[in-house]
Amino acid sequence: MIRLDSLLIQRIAFGLLTLATVVVVVPLVAVLLFIFLQGIRAISPTFIFGMPSEGMTAGGIWPAIVGTLYLTLGTALFAIPIGLGAAIYLAEYAQDNALTRILRLAIINLAGVPSVVYGLFGLGLFVLFLNFGTSIVAGSLTLGILTLPVIISTSEEALRAVPQSYRIVNASLGGTRWEGIREIILPQAMPGILTGVILGLNRAAGETAPILFTVAAFFLPRLPGSPFDQAMALPYHLFVIATQVPGMPVQIQYGTALVLIIFVLGMNLIATAIRQYYRRRRAW
Repeated sequence: MIRLDSLLIQRIAFGLLTLATVVVVVPLVAVLLFIFLQGIRAISPTFIFGMPSEGMTAGGIWPAIVGTLYLTLGTALFAIPIGLGAAIYLAEYAQDNALTRILRLAIINLAGVPSVVYGLFGLGLFVLFLNFGTSIVAGSLTLGILTLPVIISTSEEALRAVPQSYRIVNASLGGTRWEGIREIILPQAMPGILTGVILGLNRAAGETAPILFTVAAFFLPRLPGSPFDQAMALPYHLFVIATQVPGMPVQIQYGTALVLIIFVLGMNLIATAIRQYYRRRRAW
């Protein structure tokens, strides 16, 4: 009787888990399929590589694509070295005391701060106080601060997940702590670190509020010429054509959304390929 009850409970649990998976996956696939079917009609070389024209109701979205690429690269250049350095310090060097526990709690709390707050912070610090103006630099620094909590938290957990035996063997062979981190710990933790980087950069690529305050331009029929220029970006451009431009064809709105999704998925695929490479080389 007990055996039958256990099997019944197990089947019920598996059924509920399967139902939860279906409830999550089916709407997501339906949304993506709907955007694809609506937006694919707008995709063409002119739409991808052309400049916007006729009040953005015609032409292409090339300036928004380039601006998004610049912002994502700028965010990566700023956030990855600082985030990874902070994670290495917290995981490998910092003592377990009240100060480090407060730092970890602050990092976790910062991950939940609304993005509009980061936008106001970037406006006050980078745009006005440091006098960068509304520029790619200001936007990249703001998005970098927004992504730092995610990168630090996930990278620290990935570093801590590496077995302690690797550190012991490195010390027994006469290696310094930094040599062990550089040659052993970091390569072994790279799959988890890349997961955090992917999550952070994907969030940065899709944010609207921070770039609204720091970098985004309503309409620019040209590409930015320097890091201190304004730029168009796909998330803000999508918001503008969906809410601020009367008579905007629906297929252009969905086409822009489809390009943004492809941009994010493309970053995911590249990072996943790199992560799989390091995962195959992992020794545990």
